[in-house]
Amino acid sequence: MKIVIFHNPDCGTSRNVVQIIKDAGFSPTVVEYLETGWTKPQLQSLFATADLSAQDALRTTKSPAAELGLMGGDVTEEHLLDAMVAHPILVNRPFVACKGHVRLCRPSGQVLEILPQWPAAPYAKEDGSPLITAEGAVVPGA
Repeated sequence: MKIVIFHNPDCGTSRNVVQIIKDAGFSPTVVEYLETGWTKPQLQSLFATADLSAQDALRTTKSPAAELGLMGGDVTEEHLLDAMVAHPILVNRPFVACKGHVRLCRPSGQVLEILPQWPAAPYAKEDGSPLITAEGAVVPGA
């Protein structure tokens, strides 16, 4: 099964999602989007499949979004997409594509919604916080 993660290795959430996928028994294709960049059609497809707007996917912290004037409600979808192509850091992460589904996996537990199998329970994230209980239930908000 092909699973693609658009990943930033400096992001703890993104690292957690990569590890969850691997621990579930998959070998994801890891795309380090800060190096490869984005294309406008790629972003449009990801966002449409995830049922998100560019505004929904905009990274507002630790990004130049405010300095670029992208935080206002009057910023168009086209302007945001153009800015995201020019500045890949503006796209929140990680995005995961699996079986025709795409999710912005923040928090990292969101990835479980699209994985056909999960890591063995109990399961904790990189920081030791629980994600899946011993009974196999997802910890709320994880």
